[in-house]
Amino acid sequence: MNTDSRTKLKIENWLGDRPFEDWMEQYERDGFIIFERVLGVETIAEIRDALAPYIDANISGRNEFEGVATNRVYALLAKSPVFADLATHPLAMAFVDAALGCDCLLSACLAINLHPGETPQPWHYDDSHYEWPRPRRSLGVSAFWAIDPMTAINGATEILPGSHHWPDETIDGAADEESFSRVTARDYDPGARDDAMKVVMPAGSLMLAQGTLWHRGGANNSDNPRLIITPQYCPGWTRQLENMAIAVPPEIVKDLPERARELIGYSIHPPFMGYVDGRHPQRRLD
Repeated sequence: MNTDSRTKLKIENWLGDRPFEDWMEQYERDGFIIFERVLGVETIAEIRDALAPYIDANISGRNEFEGVATNRVYALLAKSPVFADLATHPLAMAFVDAALGCDCLLSACLAINLHPGETPQPWHYDDSHYEWPRPRRSLGVSAFWAIDPMTAINGATEILPGSHHWPDETIDGAADEESFSRVTARDYDPGARDDAMKVVMPAGSLMLAQGTLWHRGGANNSDNPRLIITPQYCPGWTRQLENMAIAVPPEIVKDLPERARELIGYSIHPPFMGYVDGRHPQRRLD
């Protein structure tokens, strides 16, 4: 386990009366864990303010997977320091470091805003791009921060508990090539399942999920949007989904906290993976 005692002291209020190891055992068994009301009202308001110009632009998803009634905002660490704070939140990082190692990277960090009328997303798992046969160990951790409450009717993320152990490379209603070319919503749900669980949780809550856990965005049958932020993490020796070195320019990176810089890629996977011109990449910011 790579989580040191200092990190455990920072997060003990969120762990309650259960030891960290107990939470990790649940995470390994079920494929996810949930912590309610981690973020305070002021932090949520700050996140909303930082996102407002991009959400107000109302740029819709390009296909069925992104969601044709959904706003997605990418490259968040380039848009406001508040997202670096969220991506390095000590509660999330305690589990990310334990699962992936302290030299892990931020693979993606985006906002997902589901509008009323959005239909269910295709089922998928977030580290599928590595194309290693299942079942296998996870090569990712996905954090789901609820900025709006996630309810049974507003598009709460749906998960299949325990599915990170499944050998299935695909399931009914899973994302496929057509999911990234289809530009109209379906009028039926090909992925409806009795064993799906809606992740209902209040604003400010956090779900951490294994990269191999099958999940999807739900249908928004309410009258209001549903907003989440999802930082996703990968081992330090794998390629990130978003090209962070380009997405977050050096003039912004140099003002970020050290841990955020490391997650973007200004770090080394031992013994020397990630060097720049033979030197540590942080030297490029001097």
